[in-house]
Amino acid sequence: MSTAPVPASDVKSPRDGSGEMFDAIAPRYDLLNRLISLGVDQGWRTKTVHALALPRGARVLDLATGTADLALLIAKTHPDARIDGVDPSVKMLEVGKAKVVAAGAGEQVSLSVGTAERLDFPDATFDGLSIAFGIRNVTDRPRALREMARVVKPGGRVAILELSEPKGGFLAPFARFHVHQVVPFVGGLLSGSHEYKYLQRSIAAFPPAEEFSRLMGASGLRVLEARPLTFGVCHLYVAEPGPPA
Repeated sequence: MSTAPVPASDVKSPRDGSGEMFDAIAPRYDLLNRLISLGVDQGWRTKTVHALALPRGARVLDLATGTADLALLIAKTHPDARIDGVDPSVKMLEVGKAKVVAAGAGEQVSLSVGTAERLDFPDATFDGLSIAFGIRNVTDRPRALREMARVVKPGGRVAILELSEPKGGFLAPFARFHVHQVVPFVGGLLSGSHEYKYLQRSIAAFPPAEEFSRLMGASGLRVLEARPLTFGVCHLYVAEPGPPA
């Protein structure tokens, strides 16, 4: 049997935005997020939790849960809630599970491997659903949005937090410089990989808020709000299952 090395050109690299890609940066993901967002990402997550408007004893699904930052914040804010976190990256979930144990939240937060396009839950299971910085990486967004509408109870809320590239306003050029120059530089410096160059490209390619809101509406989610955060470098989309108003 040949033991010759496989040519680099024949080695299949992880797809950009895939679980395997995020496996490579899992150990430093939280630090990179804090540095790249200048520390405001936690404030964005807090707004996302409040936007869910959860009832007592709620069951919540956190998609693209990653290292469980948002899942743990939901658990802390709502001590009587139960949160299922789903993510395609095994390594990110390993970090997340360690954080859940450290926080003593093992009875509240359960993490498992899965994708947004194919959710292994019955219809109308959850009182609320969140996804932070994840919908941008989903290959089939319409299918994922339809799955979100399917698993959330009537009247429950879906809160989608996603980075965006400001197009107008006085600070837009500075925000674009941050996305196109600072993000890939800092990410590459700390991770030693190309993943944060992908982040920059994916932010620039994500549709404007109006267009994404229309896609949500066409996928079974009635958009209640599309709120720009921090001069438009991030948007919070709040919706509920149902046709557009």
